[in-house]
Amino acid sequence: MSAVSEKLAAAREDLKSRDGVLIAFSGGVDSSVVAALAHDALGDDAIACTAKSETLPAAELTDATRVAEEIGIRHEIVEFSELDSEEFMQNDDMRCYHCRSMRLGAMYDRARELGIDIVCDGTNASDTGEGHRPGLRAVEELDAYSPLLEHDIEKSEVREIAREYDLSVADKPSMACLSSRIPTGLEVTEERLSRVEKAERLLRTWGFEQFRVRDHDGLARIEVGEEELETALDPDFVRTARDHIEDCGFDHVTLDLHGYETGSVSPETDESAEEKTEDVVSNVFDADYPSVD
Repeated sequence: MSAVSEKLAAAREDLKSRDGVLIAFSGGVDSSVVAALAHDALGDDAIACTAKSETLPAAELTDATRVAEEIGIRHEIVEFSELDSEEFMQNDDMRCYHCRSMRLGAMYDRARELGIDIVCDGTNASDTGEGHRPGLRAVEELDAYSPLLEHDIEKSEVREIAREYDLSVADKPSMACLSSRIPTGLEVTEERLSRVEKAERLLRTWGFEQFRVRDHDGLARIEVGEEELETALDPDFVRTARDHIEDCGFDHVTLDLHGYETGSVSPETDESAEEKTEDVVSNVFDADYPSVD
């Protein structure tokens, strides 16, 4: 038996010992693997739950519903608003903590309604080494159970397990909530979240797979994966992106030649990374980006 198979078997047995679990389910690969494991171990006593809010793109909610059906697990949807929290809207370096606290709090409320004591999340063993992750503090404080972390299952192994379960999201790129597109210190508003969602919907429709649209107070900074950068540099795409993304509510549109980079508007833990992020944000705000004629 391989090391991954041993971890998988241990996680499944662990879940089987529970009376029932509710999984914080985004439809991404991590939470989908947890949902598949839980359904495998507990059947109808495992429930996937997705939190609907302004920071979740509508397409992601649709995808989560589809993946839950694919797994065969019961799927619940709860609604809440991060914009009810002034601390969240301030968008400081603890934004993810406030978001995760509210999101998991909504999960626990639904779990109690269903007579379930345990809420699981998709934190994996690789997440704890990825720099500034205040959301993990919320997981610890609310005592959510992370079976992937508990059994030392890393991200690459999560994808391997997803393939074993034949999950369609096995190779799905990571997708952080929409508020991660807004630079730290710039207020999170419904208007900003809405125009980011519209712009990213266009990029998805145009066939891009790994991308972000960062909202620098009305300036859209498009990031795409390195392998898709050549497509993004095509003059026809440049003209189309400029016209249609400005229609989403942006004043200017620019393409980041560094390509897609996780956390490019968020704080890092080491000082040099913080300085790099501050420089990027400062340069974007200081520069003049006229529209292309």
